[in-house]
Amino acid sequence: MNPTDSSGLVSLVAAVAVVAGVLGVLIPMLPGLLLCWAGVAVWAVFGGHGGLGWVVGIAATIVLALGFGAKYLVPGRNLKRAGVSNLTLLLGGLCGIVGFFVVPVVGLVLGFVLGVFLVELARRRDGRRAWQSTIHALKAAGVSTLIELGTALFIAAIWLAGVWLA
Repeated sequence: MNPTDSSGLVSLVAAVAVVAGVLGVLIPMLPGLLLCWAGVAVWAVFGGHGGLGWVVGIAATIVLALGFGAKYLVPGRNLKRAGVSNLTLLLGGLCGIVGFFVVPVVGLVLGFVLGVFLVELARRRDGRRAWQSTIHALKAAGVSTLIELGTALFIAAIWLAGVWLA
């Protein structure tokens, strides 16, 4: 990869976006999957790789769509079975955002846990059941993150295969 020619520069920009996207999955407030996909899309469209670029771009887009769908459907189904409401998750998420700014580094998680627990405590009037709902919400958030990370890594692997074949 020669960064002095336009194809090399496009590949370098794509590599930075893909790596930032994979890391962005693990860092709150960065759109990890979209960064990964955007890097691959830039490489596919502007890299001058012809049909290979288009195949890689289309494959990455399909994986992105499947990953987005699974990221919300799989944990959501498990939360519905556990009886955790969408309102609980919304309010827990808002508390997580507030916590992110109030307590550096761990505030997002602390705010989410506290928010879900307090909403479920108010809703169920039982501390044990509220804590069980909080655990279900944490598991769902973990599953969602794992699905997103797997999707980002799969998109990165598709791109790397395209770079290797180019």
